[in-house]
Amino acid sequence: MIAVGAWESLFRAQVAIMRSLAANFPSKEISFNEYDVMFNLSRQPDRRIRLRELNQHVLLTQPSVSRLVDRLVSRGYLHKHTDPTDGRGAIIELTDVGLALFRRVAVDHMNSITQRIGETLNEFELQQLTMLCDKLRIDCPGDDPTRQD
Repeated sequence: MIAVGAWESLFRAQVAIMRSLAANFPSKEISFNEYDVMFNLSRQPDRRIRLRELNQHVLLTQPSVSRLVDRLVSRGYLHKHTDPTDGRGAIIELTDVGLALFRRVAVDHMNSITQRIGETLNEFELQQLTMLCDKLRIDCPGDDPTRQD
């Protein structure tokens, strides 16, 4: 039962923090979820990834990610290419314009995260939290906390 209580506490903290960060997201140009897609693309080699793989990195359903990507493409923040190895697939690429916007928003978003979490937990607690969360992720298939994506 202790594990269930710990899970419930972790889950509720994560939901509360995500809602708070989304509600106070510091950009009018892109949404919190659009930022998440751009963040994940910014960490990929050549800022490119297969759409199917992107779906594994974000907290949205596949149809939602596809629509979100199409909106970002229409605004010039992403390019969408046919996958040369699989004509049914798509490769998504963060454009230079998209990267510049992402970087501007990232500074303010990091400040929001620092305020929300960094003012609640001290440095030692933050290190413990990171260690514990990474430890929980190690046994999760497809999610290696040491991977830099």
